[in-house]
Amino acid sequence: MTHSTETVVAPPATTADPTRDTAPEAAPAAAIPATAGAGAAAAASSSSLRWPLRLWGVLAVLCLVLFLDGLDVSMVGVALPSIGRTLGMSPTALQWIVNGYVLGYGGLMMLGGRTADLLGRRKVFLTALAVFAAASLLGGLVDNGGLLIASRFVKGLAAAFTAPTALSILTTTFPEGPARNRALSVFSLFGASGYSSGLILGGLLTGFGWRWTFLTPVPLALLALVVGAVLIPRDRRAETGGHDPAGAVTLTGGMLLAVYAVVAAPSHGWTAPLTLGSFLLAAALLTAFVVIERRHPHPLVRFGILRVGSTVRANLSIIALFGSYMSFQFMMTLYLQDGLGWSPLRMALALLPAGVVVAVGSPLVGRLVNRFGTAPLIIASMTSLTLGYLWFLATAGSTPHYATTVLPTMLLLGGGFAFGFSSIMSQATEGIDDSEQGLASGLVQTSGQVGAALVLALVTALVAGTAHTGADFGPYRPGANLVTVVAGIGLLLNLVPLLRLRRGRSARRA
Repeated sequence: MTHSTETVVAPPATTADPTRDTAPEAAPAAAIPATAGAGAAAAASSSSLRWPLRLWGVLAVLCLVLFLDGLDVSMVGVALPSIGRTLGMSPTALQWIVNGYVLGYGGLMMLGGRTADLLGRRKVFLTALAVFAAASLLGGLVDNGGLLIASRFVKGLAAAFTAPTALSILTTTFPEGPARNRALSVFSLFGASGYSSGLILGGLLTGFGWRWTFLTPVPLALLALVVGAVLIPRDRRAETGGHDPAGAVTLTGGMLLAVYAVVAAPSHGWTAPLTLGSFLLAAALLTAFVVIERRHPHPLVRFGILRVGSTVRANLSIIALFGSYMSFQFMMTLYLQDGLGWSPLRMALALLPAGVVVAVGSPLVGRLVNRFGTAPLIIASMTSLTLGYLWFLATAGSTPHYATTVLPTMLLLGGGFAFGFSSIMSQATEGIDDSEQGLASGLVQTSGQVGAALVLALVTALVAGTAHTGADFGPYRPGANLVTVVAGIGLLLNLVPLLRLRRGRSARRA
């Protein structure tokens, strides 16, 4: 492998255009943060895309962590029916195994990204990865549903620091343009591979016992920890800045209460005092979060970053992508195993085509972004997702057939995720200064996780409110309708700005 020793000079930074959705043109050089790894980063210049071995090693560690995220989510998803039978947990309680992780993940992710900017990305990344490994071990040893959910929440808290830090290490190491797009494509490929591998491993390991789905990530996390400590370059902590614990607490508390209110509403009633009180308290906490952010000298979220139109659309798009995709998988996991009586392995193989499409398609996305920009690819993603859900609803009937309904749907969903994930991540961080890459990375990932939690809570409320009768898919149809609407809204949000832009260009030509 060729080692590049060429030194480049960074050009002046430019201000992000709020209306710009296309990928920036390749420049002779790109701005690199002043860290110990700046020399290696310079080798990632978009002029050659030939990276030294150490730079590939850093990317491999970051990819392994994302691989663990995908692996963990899909393995645990496959095991949910077995966990429910062993620990006596209802579907409403089971969704907290997913949402406990997701809310811990999303609730503190912006704090995680900001902490990485302030204290140093390497230190935060390695510390959080150690906690992630410990929480994985704990989840595989407990015998109580409440403790299992608690371990998942702690694991989500750890991921809230590893995920944005990994992405910010990537975006500050690889310059904006073809080099970063290529790195993001490889990054996304490992996430997809983790998801695909998790489906198969989850099906196999659940046959031996669901605990193995929690214990398997432990040695992989420890491997990433050791290699990361050796390869990730030391970086300097920020000379100025501060934390915002009050903002983190109010944001996490508000989201937890909002999801709890939605989940508890079917059993307590939507107008019950507990439900209404939870909604009101959640609204009060989230309002307090906004007030704190506007007054804090070092806010968790600098709302000025939301003035960039492409950044806002990226955050809304990731909500539609994650919210619909994870909720549909949750329903299919329960329906295929509990409704049709399929084994965990057979169910995993049924959903695997989506992961395979993502794994095959993700490496191509970087080149497509370089050529067409992010906006067309995100529109293609949302179109594929929406068509997948519409096809399922149109052909499912009372008992969906695999060849004519499930398989085409999973292929379309896989295409939507393959086009969408890398494109949305690239759009969310375009034009953002290196000092706020952690914030931008944390913000888009927070949106995805929180959106997934809220949509899943609504889907669970709809599904839990109906009686389930074996192979009849009818009780799950309201949830399928909701995920279709969510994906359709994501499509419209990206189509409208593009149509307005084209009308403006036509008017100027006229």
